[in-house]
Amino acid sequence: MYDVAVSGAGFAGVTYSAFSGWADRPTNFAPMLEEELTCDIAVVGGGYAGMAAALRLAERGADVVLLESGFCGWGGSSRNAGYLSNALAGDPQLLKTLYARRLPHLIRYADKAAHFTEDLIGQLAIDCEYEPTGNVIAAVSPGQLRRTRRNAEILRSAGADVEFVEGRDFGLPESFLGGVFERAGGLLNPGKFALGLREALLASDVRVYERTAVRAVEPHASGAVVSVPGGSVRAERVVLATNAYSRDLAIAPKRMVTPIWTSLVETEPVDPERLAATGWTRRVGIITPHTILENYRPTPRGTVMFGTRRLRTAPGALGTREPDDTVVADLVRGFHERFPSLSDVAPRRAWGGWIAMTSSLLPVAGEATKNVFYAIGCNGHGLAQSPYLGTLLADRLSGDRMHEDLAAVWRARPRFAPSLLSTPTLHAAWTADRISDRLHRRRA
Repeated sequence: MYDVAVSGAGFAGVTYSAFSGWADRPTNFAPMLEEELTCDIAVVGGGYAGMAAALRLAERGADVVLLESGFCGWGGSSRNAGYLSNALAGDPQLLKTLYARRLPHLIRYADKAAHFTEDLIGQLAIDCEYEPTGNVIAAVSPGQLRRTRRNAEILRSAGADVEFVEGRDFGLPESFLGGVFERAGGLLNPGKFALGLREALLASDVRVYERTAVRAVEPHASGAVVSVPGGSVRAERVVLATNAYSRDLAIAPKRMVTPIWTSLVETEPVDPERLAATGWTRRVGIITPHTILENYRPTPRGTVMFGTRRLRTAPGALGTREPDDTVVADLVRGFHERFPSLSDVAPRRAWGGWIAMTSSLLPVAGEATKNVFYAIGCNGHGLAQSPYLGTLLADRLSGDRMHEDLAAVWRARPRFAPSLLSTPTLHAAWTADRISDRLHRRRA
């Protein structure tokens, strides 16, 4: 059913995928660009942000060309865990310390992004199995519970639509003590959502070219030239919606993103009565407040999906890959620790994808150089924010005044601090999380 490759050295019984476990590859590829074109605006990247930006620009009357190196939705857009969230990445206490004055504006941006993307699903009639359940940042230890209680107060005082909930009363599995319930958003199939956006894009007036890798973007006085192996596009303006792949383009601001590989695992089907017996009676997505989060969610297939825990950086070029065996084994171990009564439930599929992490952990947008703009709305929370950010930037390029939500993430200068994310620091964070878990189990 899915585009998978079986790894001979993989975790026992697990089918590894070099694409996604959510949907099949499309077969109706758009053509490759093999000529020279001119247009008003060229969009580089066919993920959530790029597709949403191109759709809005065309709707506003612009002549738009979109270039994608694989097919639209190939990257992290179709590979993530499927949480439509109104949350920002990063611990709220840290965000309050670093961005005290900006926090209410950022909270408003994230909340509007969730509602915008929810409305977009309805407007485009995308069948992506969306369930408006909300999501919970759920603690697995008393220390985490105290922290999530404080975080709920911080977020509420900044205007977030959240509340603190007790785990058992709210219908969370027994291992999860309670936490911050994000009322907006819910769960969906991100593969179907990405491919639904792609169908709308291909049916629009946007000229779409897939399997067309961009080699360079060269600005000039009246626009920019986008070079590809078989031709070029001369545009008045260019939008870089390249997310984790931004590092591959020389024109993208230096240090703007660190590409991070995240992994997901899906179990065999679980009897609904067994799942309810764990205490998980409310169909809601769960994220833990570890330094490197864990996530757990039910799927319409009757399975449980879980991911993250271990993250990997990429010192070289980003390429197609399957999840690492040790990461899959660690994820399965974590699932069995959180759901001990399901320790006999076997993993069946694993896949992953590259996401973009900014040094600030916040979405960003701005002008890289004259006539070349960028929008990065990921940081692990990009499902809702990327389509919204792409649309806000499109409206700005169409002549609107800058929207207050775009202003909240706009960078006046394309300068970024060095990232602290590296494989050693990420491994240290994973180690600290595991030590904390071990201490909690001993105390319990």
